[in-house]
Amino acid sequence: MAEIKRVETRRVSKSKSTERNPGIPLDLDAALGIRVNRSALERRASSLGKRRSIKKEWQAAWLLQAVQCIDLTTLSGDDTPGKVKRLCAKAKSPVRSEILTALGVENITTGAVCVYHNFVEGAVAELQGSNVPVAAVSTGFPAAHIPLDYKLAQIRASVADGAKEIDIVIDRSHVLTGNWRAMYEELKAYRQACGEARMKSILSTGELGTMSNIARASQVAMMAGSDFIKTSTGKEKENATIPVSLVMVRAVRDYHEKTGYMVGFKPAGGIRTAKQALVWLALIKEELGNDWLDPKWFRFGASSLLADIERQLEHFVTGRYSAFNRHPMA
Repeated sequence: MAEIKRVETRRVSKSKSTERNPGIPLDLDAALGIRVNRSALERRASSLGKRRSIKKEWQAAWLLQAVQCIDLTTLSGDDTPGKVKRLCAKAKSPVRSEILTALGVENITTGAVCVYHNFVEGAVAELQGSNVPVAAVSTGFPAAHIPLDYKLAQIRASVADGAKEIDIVIDRSHVLTGNWRAMYEELKAYRQACGEARMKSILSTGELGTMSNIARASQVAMMAGSDFIKTSTGKEKENATIPVSLVMVRAVRDYHEKTGYMVGFKPAGGIRTAKQALVWLALIKEELGNDWLDPKWFRFGASSLLADIERQLEHFVTGRYSAFNRHPMA
């Protein structure tokens, strides 16, 4: 099988690509005109990871890239300042130094640390000088069933405490009732509250009913100025899947072709193995191209994924698999 480095990728226009997506006026005709051919989508999704393989040093390189695209996350009821402190230490040094030395790589970091609002200030202090941003979940995460004023206040408070990225949650009822303008206006208000912080819009795709709804919600979120669209909170029954991700990255591609603005993509929830991470990287490379294979435009929402990637990298160096307890997370 051909190595993935040889896969032809789409060329994307460089015009406006490095500028932040400012959003565009709501185009309901474009959003409502979207139709998804589910059988064709599932055939395409099933082919990923089967037609090509990534071996040896190329696999190690791709896994190192995956590490840099992880939003290292803790969003549990038993989170403590100490747990967040340990997570931040891991984000700054996600792969053991002896493994990196054997691979001939300088120290790398994860893409971000993602926490609840009340841990933002402490995480910012722990990560000072590392260039690892803090992302805060907001807007009544994960259900979003709180008043709009409270949601905006949460965003502003997290930004004031130093969060550079805000993971907002859409109100799923707007999608399920077809109230696209309400969704658009709400996200516009969130984007304004974020200021300079990047806004990652969580669609909670497992609760949107249909693939067409997911495609439409993706488009409306980008029209409202989202910097990223994200699959899930990680709290739903169904989180990130390849078919859903395929719908969303094609929405990203269509938006870029229409406007010239790049929007990032973040699958989250249920991605636990290095093998799964490689499939998502292949998806991004084949559907969007190499420009999106960068932490600025692609992230994994994950925690346990990092431990398996580190195990795979150690196996590449030593030829032996280690126990998970050699790669503590937090």
